[in-house]
Amino acid sequence: MEKQKIQEMQFLEHNLQNLLLQKQSFQMELSEINSALKELENSGDETFKIIGQLMIKAEKPKILKELAEKQKILNLRIKTIQGQENSLAKQLDFFRKELLQSKK
Repeated sequence: MEKQKIQEMQFLEHNLQNLLLQKQSFQMELSEINSALKELENSGDETFKIIGQLMIKAEKPKILKELAEKQKILNLRIKTIQGQENSLAKQLDFFRKELLQSKK
């Protein structure tokens, strides 16, 4: 029984680590988008978009809209991951307390 709980804890810890890595990646992407939005606000009307290895002239309002949509999606993903992270942390805490009580 105790061995099974330890395995479940390891599984939860692994899942939590994966979520944290995912969240960190989304946060970095969000930071880049925020930086791009700030630069676009300070730039003139002529804007460019990088697609692959090409830099193509693009309409500023269209780029602003795309970045705002990506920003919204990333914020939602981060919020979802934080909810999952909290849930896993509670489960891990529960298992740790159970294991400590069983060893007493």
